[in-house]
Amino acid sequence: MVQTRNVALPDAAFEDRLREVLRSRVEFIELIGEDLVTAGGKRTRPMIAFLAAQVLGASPARVGWKNVVDLGVCVELLHSASLLHDDLIDDSDTRRGHVTAFRRFGNVVSVMSGDFMLSRLLMLLAQMPGSAALTHAFGQTASVICEGEVLQFQVAAYQEYTLENYLNVIHGKTAALTELAAMSPALLLGAPEEVREALAAFGLEYGMAFQMQDDLLDLLGEEAVIGKPVGGDLREGKATLPLLYLLEGPHGDEVRDVLERRAAQEGDVERVRALARESGVLERTREEIRRRAGLAAQALEALPRSEARDALAALAERERARSH
Repeated sequence: MVQTRNVALPDAAFEDRLREVLRSRVEFIELIGEDLVTAGGKRTRPMIAFLAAQVLGASPARVGWKNVVDLGVCVELLHSASLLHDDLIDDSDTRRGHVTAFRRFGNVVSVMSGDFMLSRLLMLLAQMPGSAALTHAFGQTASVICEGEVLQFQVAAYQEYTLENYLNVIHGKTAALTELAAMSPALLLGAPEEVREALAAFGLEYGMAFQMQDDLLDLLGEEAVIGKPVGGDLREGKATLPLLYLLEGPHGDEVRDVLERRAAQEGDVERVRALARESGVLERTREEIRRRAGLAAQALEALPRSEARDALAALAERERARSH
């Protein structure tokens, strides 16, 4: 968690508002909503929205802070809806240590509960200043998320392992939403275009660095630290950045064979992990993560210095060394 003293972050009041927005007269929807609140998590995306709003001069002591809280709720609802759908698509058994919603309640309930979240965020956006621009931005981001998810399956099916495809996938999976979280407060508060662009650039590059780090840990992390089996992307035929670098090297054909059979043979994952350690792929991937994190921090330099800006920069800096 980013260490701050004088900035507002998502807190108990945020959780209460999230719970209020998710109230339903249908018990199953209510239970899934309650799971979202009680499961907690770092609330990174609404935190980015809170910090970006404070960079622009918003604060809990000023009129209009309620809209900032609701905007953070909207960002979290879009994220949570996508996770409900992702868990079903990926056939996941657990999420943050809890049984996934579709395992508990079935496919229809899980999908419709995700749609319920999307409908509630639209209702919130309709009441905000700049609602037309905000609704367009959220709709565009939702489209990119969907395209990224489908592209990921398409790449695995067609075995189109390219850097361009990978970057488009992780933009859809992660960076589009962090970009929205950082930029949408500028729409809410009517900030100039150059401010919107600076915050959008931060959110994009931070999200790309974050997902690249996740992908690196999936291959070369330690199960006890990351909390899940390593090599998951290999087993799903996903060519992440370290794997793309391996495909360029002398063992490219061997790694492609492992990807195409989705690491189905005993020892496949350990073999690719060993190749990654021996070939310099680890450091090459880390260098790209550092570059992206640096671009995120650099984008913030166009904005006035403040503790909120420093907190955003610290998020980017954290990706340079994250181990879980």
